[in-house]
Amino acid sequence: MTSVSLRPETRPTTSEIRSAVAAGNIPTLLAVLVEMTGDRRWLSDRYRPTRSRGMDDNSTGGLPEEVQAEIHDAVVEALENWYEQGSPAREPADEELVAALMSFTAGEPVAPEFGPMMSEIVRGDLRGSHLSTLPADLGTTMTALVIGAGVAGMLISTQLAEAGIEHTVLEKNDDVGGSWYENHYPGAGVDTPSYLYSISSFDHDWSTHFGKRDEVQGYLQAFADRHAVRDRVRFGTEVLSATYDSAAQQWIVRVRDRDGSQSTLTSRILISAVGILNRPKLPQLSGMDSFAGRMFHSADWPTELDEPGALAGKRVAIVGSGASAMQIGPAIAGKVGSLTIFQRSPQWIAPNDDYFAPVGDGVHWLMNNLPGYREWYRARLSWIFNDKVHSTLHVDPEWPEPTASINAVNHGHREFYLRYMRAELGDRDDLIELSTPDYPPFGKRMLLDNGWFRMLRQPNVELVGHGVDSVTATGLVDSTGRAHDFDIIVFATGFHSDRYLYPMDVAGRSGKTTVEAWGDHDAYAYLGITAPDFPNLFILTGPNTALGHGGSFISILEYQVRYVCDAIRAMIENRLGALEVRRDVTDEYNDAVDRAHAQMVWTHPAMTNWYRNPEGRVVAVLPWRIVDYWARTRHVDLADFHAEPISAETIPDEPLDP
Repeated sequence: MTSVSLRPETRPTTSEIRSAVAAGNIPTLLAVLVEMTGDRRWLSDRYRPTRSRGMDDNSTGGLPEEVQAEIHDAVVEALENWYEQGSPAREPADEELVAALMSFTAGEPVAPEFGPMMSEIVRGDLRGSHLSTLPADLGTTMTALVIGAGVAGMLISTQLAEAGIEHTVLEKNDDVGGSWYENHYPGAGVDTPSYLYSISSFDHDWSTHFGKRDEVQGYLQAFADRHAVRDRVRFGTEVLSATYDSAAQQWIVRVRDRDGSQSTLTSRILISAVGILNRPKLPQLSGMDSFAGRMFHSADWPTELDEPGALAGKRVAIVGSGASAMQIGPAIAGKVGSLTIFQRSPQWIAPNDDYFAPVGDGVHWLMNNLPGYREWYRARLSWIFNDKVHSTLHVDPEWPEPTASINAVNHGHREFYLRYMRAELGDRDDLIELSTPDYPPFGKRMLLDNGWFRMLRQPNVELVGHGVDSVTATGLVDSTGRAHDFDIIVFATGFHSDRYLYPMDVAGRSGKTTVEAWGDHDAYAYLGITAPDFPNLFILTGPNTALGHGGSFISILEYQVRYVCDAIRAMIENRLGALEVRRDVTDEYNDAVDRAHAQMVWTHPAMTNWYRNPEGRVVAVLPWRIVDYWARTRHVDLADFHAEPISAETIPDEPLDP
């Protein structure tokens, strides 16, 4: 459900307020208290929280119980005074106070450059495209096609609709949600806190601190309902190709409907919102057609296997040990006869006490009724899970360790995670050996322990420290030549994350396709959003925009949507028919991307990851902090583009209505 008003019809009793406040996050309550009262005595050392040492929200702030009680009492008093004053509109803290409160409540310095971005979060104002303020008569010739109705497609569609820009969203599935619609395997969920992995303008009372798939998909469906997104979506429609027509300054898009029929649409603007975790990648193994049992990719999990007893007694194999495998394994280990996991490379796994923890009614009440609590809590999570760790991921050229770590702090992380792993695995030296990575922490995206280590100790679970060489009629043969028999094989082998816009055939001004311009696995774009030779094409979730160091990708999407909307606004205001990023600007940007990546942990030679293409170039993740990307995407600079005035009116070959 979405949030309720901050002005309930019935004023809560002091006892009810006190009960809810007792459930609050102490550092967040401190920030709210200072914002509500203006009393800076709460910024004294007595109330200073300790630094969060793990991937959790440090709910007590590390403060003694008597100090926590003082804070609780003061918040109760401040809220009662707020009611007495007639529940006035909240006045968010100014940028200077936000910066001071972020450092104080984090228990560690938060650099000043975070102030503007954190202020935006605290204000609850992340949209900022202002497309809807354009005079109606300016937008008459602007049309758009959006490919994909996942998070990105719905965000941009909502903005375009508010501005009155005619557009259609083309979606191959039968409902919104994108990857969350498609991936419904057991245990599926987010590895970013729910209150951070959410749309800034759309609140929800999350049931757990890390949302599971069904709740996330329901949340996205509710967003679609709120903004009538489905009215603008043409479902069951897959884009086959897109060709830019320079004379008409528009894109010609060929689509195929679910019945196999093909048609052509045109629009001034083309926006790709297909994501990178969209097309499953299966290994090329001999014998793939010979297996007599059930075999599928994790993204294609058969719904009938969710039925009670469907897995009972089954011999199940999971090929892979990344994020999907780690969610599936603990979810099914207690239901199957046996579970065998094939692991080419172990993963770094971090503890998190909140992974399955319920949020609780008290926290929901605070989110909906304590002015600023939701925004300050999100800002806090943004620091802990987004950029806090980034400075520790730079390679120290003087660091003597060749494989285990990259600098002193990173080595400390390694020791911390190893201690946790050994404590969880206990006397199982065999599992400790198989589970110890030989590369630095954060070389691959960190995983959160959801019971994985405890699962490995179960008697019906086997961890094989090898990859798979072939498939047989009865099972798999691993890379040592050992044969294994199974009833079900699950390939948790990831997606084509280095093949952008795949498998669409997209041809630009010159007639060259993206594959011809980039190669199969070496995509590049300015800000990951727009590329030379492809006018009026904007890519959401483009190259070098995924997050390697952690954080919520929804935040990145909101920044990209704001940038794209600013570009469209510039086109409308300046009567432009085409906007094409300059090649020199793009080359300079991507040279900077490559130089930055060369200093980061994920280019370390001790491991491989899905961030890099076969030649070793990082094409998937952002090399910089999220705050740096936020700054780069706040506004469009037309000097970065070749701009053409409108030379022809765009009239679609077919109506844009789905």
